Amino acid sequence: MDLEKLSPGRRAVMERIAEYEAAGRFDEDVEDDPPAPVLMPDCVDYGNTKLLNRIVARFANRAGDRYFTKLIKQGAYYLDGVTGREHLTALKNGAVITCNHFHACDSYLISKSIEKELPKHRLWKVIREGNYTNFPGNKFYAYLFKHAYTLPLSSNRRTMMNFLAAVYKLLQKKESVLIYAEQGMWYNYRKPRPTKISAYKIAAHAHVPVLPAFITMEDDEKLDGDGFPVQHYTLHFMPPIYPDSTLGEAKNAEIMQERNYALCKEKYEEVYKIPLEFTGSEKK
Repeated sequence: MDLEKLSPGRRAVMERIAEYEAAGRFDEDVEDDPPAPVLMPDCVDYGNTKLLNRIVARFANRAGDRYFTKLIKQGAYYLDGVTGREHLTALKNGAVITCNHFHACDSYLISKSIEKELPKHRLWKVIREGNYTNFPGNKFYAYLFKHAYTLPLSSNRRTMMNFLAAVYKLLQKKESVLIYAEQGMWYNYRKPRPTKISAYKIAAHAHVPVLPAFITMEDDEKLDGDGFPVQHYTLHFMPPIYPDSTLGEAKNAEIMQERNYALCKEKYEEVYKIPLEFTGSEKK
Protein backbone atom coordinates (compact mmCIF):
# COMPACT_ATOMS: atom_id res chain seq x y z
CA MET A 1 0.00 0.00 0.00
CA ASP A 2 1.21 3.50 -0.88
CA LEU A 3 1.18 5.33 2.44
CA GLU A 4 1.45 8.68 0.69
CA LYS A 5 -2.11 8.25 -0.60
CA LEU A 6 -3.53 7.91 2.91
CA SER A 7 -4.84 10.73 5.07
CA PRO A 8 -2.14 12.12 7.41
CA GLY A 9 -3.77 10.60 10.50
CA ARG A 10 -4.08 7.11 9.03
CA ARG A 11 -0.59 7.31 7.54
CA ALA A 12 0.84 8.02 10.99
CA VAL A 13 -1.03 5.03 12.43
CA MET A 14 0.23 2.69 9.69
CA GLU A 15 3.81 3.87 10.18
CA ARG A 16 3.45 3.24 13.91
CA ILE A 17 2.10 -0.27 13.27
CA ALA A 18 5.13 -1.07 11.08
CA GLU A 19 7.46 0.30 13.75
CA TYR A 20 5.81 -1.63 16.59
CA GLU A 21 5.67 -4.88 14.61
CA ALA A 22 9.40 -4.65 13.86
CA ALA A 23 10.10 -4.11 17.56
CA GLY A 24 7.74 -6.86 18.74
CA ARG A 25 5.55 -4.34 20.61
CA PHE A 26 2.34 -6.14 19.66
CA ASP A 27 0.20 -5.18 22.66
CA GLU A 28 0.70 -1.41 22.50
CA ASP A 29 -1.87 1.09 21.21
CA VAL A 30 -1.12 2.74 17.89
CA GLU A 31 -3.98 5.25 17.76
CA ASP A 32 -3.35 8.85 18.79
CA ASP A 33 -5.95 8.83 21.56
CA PRO A 34 -6.23 11.61 24.16
CA PRO A 35 -5.48 10.94 27.84
CA ALA A 36 -8.36 9.18 29.54
CA PRO A 37 -9.71 9.79 33.04
CA VAL A 38 -9.42 6.84 35.42
CA LEU A 39 -12.67 4.87 35.66
CA MET A 40 -13.65 4.80 39.32
CA PRO A 41 -15.89 2.11 40.90
CA ASP A 42 -18.90 4.38 41.35
CA CYS A 43 -18.86 5.51 37.70
CA VAL A 44 -19.84 2.21 36.07
CA ASP A 45 -22.68 -0.27 36.57
CA TYR A 46 -21.10 -3.52 35.39
CA GLY A 47 -23.67 -5.91 33.99
CA ASN A 48 -26.40 -3.24 34.08
CA THR A 49 -27.76 -4.17 37.49
CA LYS A 50 -29.98 -1.06 37.56
CA LEU A 51 -33.28 -1.03 35.64
CA LEU A 52 -32.60 2.28 33.88
CA ASN A 53 -29.23 1.05 32.62
CA ARG A 54 -30.83 -2.13 31.29
CA ILE A 55 -33.37 -0.09 29.35
CA VAL A 56 -30.70 2.28 27.97
CA ALA A 57 -28.54 -0.70 26.96
CA ARG A 58 -31.36 -2.22 24.89
CA PHE A 59 -31.93 1.06 23.05
CA ALA A 60 -28.18 1.57 22.51
CA ASN A 61 -27.75 -1.94 21.15
CA ARG A 62 -30.64 -1.49 18.71
CA ALA A 63 -29.26 1.87 17.59
CA GLY A 64 -25.85 0.34 16.98
CA ASP A 65 -27.37 -2.53 15.04
CA ARG A 66 -29.27 -0.14 12.76
CA TYR A 67 -26.20 2.06 12.29
CA PHE A 68 -23.77 -0.69 11.30
CA THR A 69 -26.38 -2.44 9.13
CA LYS A 70 -26.81 0.86 7.28
CA LEU A 71 -23.04 1.11 6.75
CA ILE A 72 -23.05 -2.33 5.12
CA LYS A 73 -25.93 -1.35 2.83
CA GLN A 74 -24.06 1.83 1.88
CA GLY A 75 -20.94 -0.16 0.99
CA ALA A 76 -18.71 1.22 3.76
CA TYR A 77 -17.59 -2.39 4.24
CA TYR A 78 -18.86 -5.84 3.35
CA LEU A 79 -19.48 -9.01 5.34
CA ASP A 80 -18.95 -11.70 2.71
CA GLY A 81 -19.62 -14.73 4.90
CA VAL A 82 -19.23 -16.68 8.11
CA THR A 83 -17.47 -20.04 8.41
CA GLY A 84 -17.45 -22.51 11.29
CA ARG A 85 -21.03 -21.96 12.44
CA GLU A 86 -21.07 -25.53 13.72
CA HIS A 87 -18.80 -24.39 16.55
CA LEU A 88 -21.36 -21.87 17.87
CA THR A 89 -23.00 -24.58 19.99
CA ALA A 90 -20.31 -23.69 22.54
CA LEU A 91 -22.26 -20.50 23.27
CA LYS A 92 -25.31 -22.22 24.75
CA ASN A 93 -23.73 -22.36 28.21
CA GLY A 94 -21.60 -19.22 27.98
CA ALA A 95 -18.11 -18.71 26.58
CA VAL A 96 -15.21 -16.30 26.28
CA ILE A 97 -14.90 -15.25 22.63
CA THR A 98 -11.56 -13.99 21.33
CA CYS A 99 -10.96 -12.22 18.02
CA ASN A 100 -8.38 -10.14 16.17
CA HIS A 101 -9.01 -6.43 16.69
CA PHE A 102 -8.53 -4.08 13.74
CA HIS A 103 -11.60 -1.84 13.46
CA ALA A 104 -14.36 -0.30 15.53
CA CYS A 105 -16.90 -2.41 13.62
CA ASP A 106 -15.40 -5.84 14.27
CA SER A 107 -17.37 -6.42 17.48
CA TYR A 108 -20.56 -5.70 15.53
CA LEU A 109 -19.60 -8.30 12.91
CA ILE A 110 -19.28 -10.88 15.67
CA SER A 111 -22.39 -9.97 17.68
CA LYS A 112 -24.57 -9.79 14.56
CA SER A 113 -23.33 -13.17 13.34
CA ILE A 114 -23.98 -15.04 16.59
CA GLU A 115 -27.00 -13.29 18.15
CA LYS A 116 -29.38 -16.17 17.38
CA GLU A 117 -27.05 -18.64 19.14
CA LEU A 118 -26.76 -16.53 22.30
CA PRO A 119 -29.34 -17.59 24.93
CA LYS A 120 -30.26 -13.95 25.65
CA HIS A 121 -29.38 -12.66 22.16
CA ARG A 122 -26.75 -10.24 23.43
CA LEU A 123 -22.98 -10.20 23.56
CA TRP A 124 -20.97 -8.45 26.26
CA LYS A 125 -17.84 -6.71 24.99
CA VAL A 126 -14.73 -5.84 27.00
CA ILE A 127 -13.43 -2.39 26.00
CA ARG A 128 -10.49 -0.19 26.92
CA GLU A 129 -10.83 2.36 29.69
CA GLY A 130 -10.47 5.39 27.41
CA ASN A 131 -13.27 4.24 25.11
CA TYR A 132 -15.61 4.47 28.10
CA THR A 133 -14.33 7.58 29.87
CA ASN A 134 -13.11 9.77 27.00
CA PHE A 135 -13.79 8.43 23.49
CA PRO A 136 -12.55 11.11 21.05
CA GLY A 137 -14.51 12.67 18.21
CA ASN A 138 -17.58 10.59 17.36
CA LYS A 139 -20.32 11.16 19.98
CA PHE A 140 -22.46 8.30 18.70
CA TYR A 141 -19.56 5.84 19.06
CA ALA A 142 -18.97 7.21 22.55
CA TYR A 143 -22.64 6.54 23.34
CA LEU A 144 -22.36 2.93 22.12
CA PHE A 145 -19.13 2.32 24.03
CA LYS A 146 -20.80 3.51 27.20
CA HIS A 147 -24.12 1.71 26.93
CA ALA A 148 -24.26 -1.12 24.35
CA TYR A 149 -23.45 -4.08 26.63
CA THR A 150 -19.85 -3.08 27.29
CA LEU A 151 -17.49 -4.00 30.13
CA PRO A 152 -14.80 -1.32 30.42
CA LEU A 153 -11.38 -2.06 31.83
CA SER A 154 -9.88 0.31 34.38
CA SER A 155 -6.50 1.32 35.75
CA ASN A 156 -8.11 1.47 39.20
CA ARG A 157 -7.70 -1.75 41.18
CA ARG A 158 -11.07 -1.61 42.96
CA THR A 159 -12.87 -1.00 39.69
CA MET A 160 -11.11 -4.00 38.15
CA MET A 161 -12.24 -6.17 41.06
CA ASN A 162 -15.81 -5.14 40.22
CA PHE A 163 -15.12 -5.84 36.56
CA LEU A 164 -13.93 -9.38 37.22
CA ALA A 165 -16.82 -10.11 39.57
CA ALA A 166 -19.28 -8.97 36.89
CA VAL A 167 -17.60 -11.02 34.15
CA TYR A 168 -17.70 -14.18 36.25
CA LYS A 169 -21.33 -13.57 37.17
CA LEU A 170 -22.29 -13.10 33.50
CA LEU A 171 -20.48 -16.30 32.50
CA GLN A 172 -22.20 -18.20 35.31
CA LYS A 173 -25.52 -16.98 33.90
CA LYS A 174 -24.55 -18.52 30.52
CA GLU A 175 -23.83 -15.19 28.88
CA SER A 176 -20.86 -14.79 26.52
CA VAL A 177 -18.11 -12.18 26.70
CA LEU A 178 -15.94 -10.91 23.85
CA ILE A 179 -12.36 -10.19 24.92
CA TYR A 180 -9.76 -8.80 22.52
CA ALA A 181 -6.84 -10.83 23.82
CA GLU A 182 -4.42 -9.06 21.45
CA GLN A 183 -5.20 -5.92 23.49
CA GLY A 184 -5.01 -2.71 21.41
CA MET A 185 -6.68 -2.15 18.04
CA TRP A 186 -4.34 -2.15 15.03
CA TYR A 187 -6.21 -0.59 12.14
CA ASN A 188 -6.71 -2.94 9.14
CA TYR A 189 -3.92 -5.23 10.41
CA ARG A 190 -4.36 -8.70 8.96
CA LYS A 191 -1.90 -10.84 10.92
CA PRO A 192 -2.85 -12.55 14.21
CA ARG A 193 -0.87 -10.89 16.99
CA PRO A 194 0.39 -12.63 20.14
CA THR A 195 -2.28 -12.55 22.84
CA LYS A 196 -2.32 -11.68 26.52
CA ILE A 197 -3.18 -14.49 28.93
CA SER A 198 -5.91 -12.72 30.94
CA ALA A 199 -8.79 -13.85 28.69
CA TYR A 200 -7.78 -17.49 29.13
CA LYS A 201 -7.39 -17.13 32.89
CA ILE A 202 -10.96 -15.84 33.03
CA ALA A 203 -12.22 -18.79 30.98
CA ALA A 204 -10.30 -21.31 33.08
CA HIS A 205 -11.53 -19.79 36.35
CA ALA A 206 -15.14 -19.72 35.14
CA HIS A 207 -14.91 -23.25 33.67
CA VAL A 208 -16.16 -22.09 30.26
CA PRO A 209 -14.71 -22.65 26.79
CA VAL A 210 -12.83 -20.14 24.69
CA LEU A 211 -14.36 -19.72 21.22
CA PRO A 212 -11.65 -18.38 18.88
CA ALA A 213 -12.76 -16.12 16.03
CA PHE A 214 -10.59 -14.69 13.28
CA ILE A 215 -11.68 -12.13 10.68
CA THR A 216 -9.95 -12.08 7.31
CA MET A 217 -10.01 -9.21 4.83
CA GLU A 218 -9.92 -8.58 1.11
CA ASP A 219 -9.52 -5.23 -0.67
CA ASP A 220 -12.30 -3.77 -2.77
CA GLU A 221 -11.60 -1.47 -5.71
CA LYS A 222 -13.28 1.45 -3.91
CA LEU A 223 -11.39 3.64 -1.47
CA ASP A 224 -12.72 5.03 1.80
CA GLY A 225 -12.35 8.60 3.05
CA ASP A 226 -8.83 7.92 4.34
CA GLY A 227 -7.56 6.44 1.07
CA PHE A 228 -7.82 2.80 2.19
CA PRO A 229 -9.48 0.18 0.00
CA VAL A 230 -12.93 -0.66 1.36
CA GLN A 231 -12.72 -4.05 3.03
CA HIS A 232 -14.57 -7.33 2.46
CA TYR A 233 -14.66 -9.32 5.71
CA THR A 234 -15.08 -13.03 6.31
CA LEU A 235 -15.63 -14.16 9.89
CA HIS A 236 -14.20 -17.56 10.85
CA PHE A 237 -15.19 -19.42 14.02
CA MET A 238 -12.83 -22.19 15.04
CA PRO A 239 -13.27 -25.18 17.36
CA PRO A 240 -13.93 -24.17 20.99
CA ILE A 241 -11.16 -24.78 23.49
CA TYR A 242 -12.39 -26.30 26.75
CA PRO A 243 -10.49 -26.20 30.03
CA ASP A 244 -9.21 -29.53 31.30
CA SER A 245 -10.78 -30.36 34.68
CA THR A 246 -7.66 -32.31 35.70
CA LEU A 247 -5.42 -29.24 35.38
CA GLY A 248 -5.09 -26.06 37.42
CA GLU A 249 -6.19 -22.65 36.21
CA ALA A 250 -2.70 -21.43 35.33
CA LYS A 251 -1.84 -24.47 33.20
CA ASN A 252 -5.27 -24.44 31.55
CA ALA A 253 -4.85 -20.76 30.66
CA GLU A 254 -1.43 -21.42 29.14
CA ILE A 255 -2.68 -24.33 27.01
CA MET A 256 -5.78 -22.45 25.87
CA GLN A 257 -3.72 -19.41 24.92
CA GLU A 258 -1.29 -21.48 22.84
CA ARG A 259 -4.10 -23.40 21.11
CA ASN A 260 -6.03 -20.20 20.35
CA TYR A 261 -3.02 -18.63 18.66
CA ALA A 262 -2.21 -21.80 16.72
CA LEU A 263 -5.76 -21.89 15.31
CA CYS A 264 -5.60 -18.24 14.25
CA LYS A 265 -2.20 -18.77 12.64
CA GLU A 266 -3.52 -21.79 10.71
CA LYS A 267 -6.55 -19.82 9.51
CA TYR A 268 -4.40 -16.86 8.44
CA GLU A 269 -2.11 -19.10 6.38
CA GLU A 270 -5.06 -21.05 4.94
CA VAL A 271 -6.93 -17.95 3.74
CA TYR A 272 -4.06 -15.72 2.64
CA LYS A 273 -1.94 -18.64 1.40
CA ILE A 274 1.27 -17.23 2.84
CA PRO A 275 3.27 -18.15 5.95
CA LEU A 276 2.80 -15.95 8.99
CA GLU A 277 5.92 -13.82 9.33
CA PHE A 278 6.66 -10.61 11.18
CA THR A 279 9.20 -7.96 10.22
CA GLY A 280 12.15 -7.22 12.47
CA SER A 281 14.36 -9.46 14.56
CA GLU A 282 11.68 -10.45 17.10
CA LYS A 283 9.35 -12.91 15.43
CA LYS A 284 6.72 -14.32 17.79
